[in-house]
Amino acid sequence: MARAQGARAQMALGFETVYGTPPAASDFWKMPFASSNLGAEQPLLSSELLGYGRDPLPPVKDAITADGDVVIPIDARFFGIWLKALFGQPTTTEDTGVFTHVYQSGGWTLPSFAVEIGMPEVPYFSMVAGCVANSISWTMNRSGLITATVNVIAQGEAVGTTSSAGTLAELALARFGAFNGAVKRNGALLGNITSAEVTYSNNLDRIETIRDDGKIDGADPSIAALTGTINVRFANTDLLDQAVDGDPCELEFSYGTSATSKVTLTAHAVYLPKPKVALEGPAGVQLPFAWQAAKGASPARMCTVELVNDQASYNNP
Repeated sequence: MARAQGARAQMALGFETVYGTPPAASDFWKMPFASSNLGAEQPLLSSELLGYGRDPLPPVKDAITADGDVVIPIDARFFGIWLKALFGQPTTTEDTGVFTHVYQSGGWTLPSFAVEIGMPEVPYFSMVAGCVANSISWTMNRSGLITATVNVIAQGEAVGTTSSAGTLAELALARFGAFNGAVKRNGALLGNITSAEVTYSNNLDRIETIRDDGKIDGADPSIAALTGTINVRFANTDLLDQAVDGDPCELEFSYGTSATSKVTLTAHAVYLPKPKVALEGPAGVQLPFAWQAAKGASPARMCTVELVNDQASYNNP
């Protein structure tokens, strides 16, 4: 008897034309992922009724919740699919086979997509439809594997014994390493950074209407948020001075192996809090700045993500 193993699992993703309706077979990409708990769950409500003795009456099914986190690699090609889910359709330009995809915050419409998780040994194929990307977060360090966690809110799940995704389109994985990362402030490399955390959230609002299938009607974007933390070895007072003055700066977080293979998130107006200068021993002094981004003046948006690669578009294959 075959047993399911993560090593044999596959993930397929395709953008929907109609919310909650998966795209046609063969309109899916084969997606790399490190882990996933995306799926639907339906808890049971214990009976509160009295008068039937000490043994409880049967429980009642509660509403269905379909959501979860997907841990993905940050790379030069597949990352654009997730960026489209988070920000919407990019503006793409070409220069002799090199494509620059520009994603902007502030859009009111986000594309929905379907994700199928397949475990062929059982067999078990879970098609989660009506997915909308809620947030993404990642940590920048000097070494280690670079992954991001995408939180997804979905409408529902359909389980079958065969795949509904058809033949999957594949892209060559071009993964970035930790040593490909950089952090800039107002266009200049920011020194003494030991680690950085970045979180972008659409703050989705579930439309939890009453319906006989227990599903939601949608997930609408609310006020977005871009926050994070930069941990800095205390070598000068530049960031402290900015925090005290209350002036914004521009922070840029990037990974890239060349001018034709890179991704850059630029937060156009970042505000810093004033942290305590704490001494915790004889080693170096480190300051954490829990920054917040807001809508900038020029450009008049909170952030821009630029992805440069050889992928012409991120419409379904």
